[in-house]
Amino acid sequence: MNVLEFQRRRSRLMAAIGPNGVAIVFGNSEVPRNGDTHYPFRQHSDFFYLTGFNEPDAVLVLAPFHEKGETLIFLNPRDPNIEQWTGYRLGPESAPEVLGVDAAFSIQEIDTEILEFITGREAVHALWNANSKLDQRIPDWLHTLKRKRREAPEDLINLALSLHELRLIKSESEQAQMQQAADISADAMIRAIQRCQPGMFEWQLDAEIQSVFLSRGARSPAYPIIVGSGENACIMHYVENSRQMTERDLVLIDAGCELDHYAADITRTFPVSGKFSDAQRTIYELVLEAQTQAISAASMGNRFRDPHETSRKVLTEGLIELGILNCTLEEALEQNLDRRFLVHGCSHWLGLDVHDVGRTTLNGKPRSLEPGMVLTVEPGIYIPNNEKMNDVEERWRGIGVRIEDDILITSDGNHVLSNKAPKSTDDIEALMNG
Repeated sequence: MNVLEFQRRRSRLMAAIGPNGVAIVFGNSEVPRNGDTHYPFRQHSDFFYLTGFNEPDAVLVLAPFHEKGETLIFLNPRDPNIEQWTGYRLGPESAPEVLGVDAAFSIQEIDTEILEFITGREAVHALWNANSKLDQRIPDWLHTLKRKRREAPEDLINLALSLHELRLIKSESEQAQMQQAADISADAMIRAIQRCQPGMFEWQLDAEIQSVFLSRGARSPAYPIIVGSGENACIMHYVENSRQMTERDLVLIDAGCELDHYAADITRTFPVSGKFSDAQRTIYELVLEAQTQAISAASMGNRFRDPHETSRKVLTEGLIELGILNCTLEEALEQNLDRRFLVHGCSHWLGLDVHDVGRTTLNGKPRSLEPGMVLTVEPGIYIPNNEKMNDVEERWRGIGVRIEDDILITSDGNHVLSNKAPKSTDDIEALMNG
């Protein structure tokens, strides 16, 4: 994305906070991993959305119509000695041109320079708990202004109320970025399906997926990869990926790459042997039908909850027909009897975060879907082989199936970003045996 994209985002945010507000957005700090190393740095999503800047300990200030500049950034200064160890820094001298901001200062000057830009403003808009090391300094700055008898903002407003509404609607460049992330993730899923064999360990499929991510420029997964075979497929956030797979197993893989901070999120379930058993096929095709109908419900003007409610009804009716649920549809829905097998909701927002920001209700009412929104559709059925399922026929126990795709809402319906990853039983078996 070019600098104009980030400038447009900052301008839209300043319009949202108004001429009498000032926004302060903190970037992330590095996190120690052990005695002398850090975890790979990942910028705070809100800060990256507004700047595209990926260095730690930076602060963005937006002061609409300020005479000395509306947009300024505080960042680490150049230091050849430090850079020899940890890499190049942009520095205040180059930041205005590279980032398209009006002014830049060393982070060491923030306690004095920032006062000029918050004086006389009615409200400070900040992200609460974005960076605990830095955001606690806002009250200190306000106290300093009052001590110096300068006009300090009286209100502290959660910037998420305005910023996260902007992030919810993806621009054309964001949509293109997310399409690339979905394509890479789909190709990684195809590789895992093709390479899967009985006797392999779950971590070997994890490695196949990550090798595709890295070879295509996606430096990390968007979240810990789930490779759950057999009983492990019934654990929602199983990430040990340590079990040896057998030919009787289904394996559920939930994996998406992060490409330049944008996430994909795909789940496929397939037989380790390359052929579904009758019971596995029955459950799988029920979940696939529920997903197909839920994706149709994910269209402009429908509610965010519509895909979930659609898939829930299809899955519950199917479980009743199979005798896994012994009740009427009305009883199941009213008493939440389906929750034994349908553990999670069907959708979440997707973007810079895998569970992206954005409200699902507005003014107490369900939110309608709009073009540019991206959400997942991921129904699942989980029947663990434990004492809670003693009333379920043995042939169904130990089966966990989830199918997940990334859906972009468009003006004429939707577009499945992750449609490259096969999901019909015939296509999966053909891919595994081809």
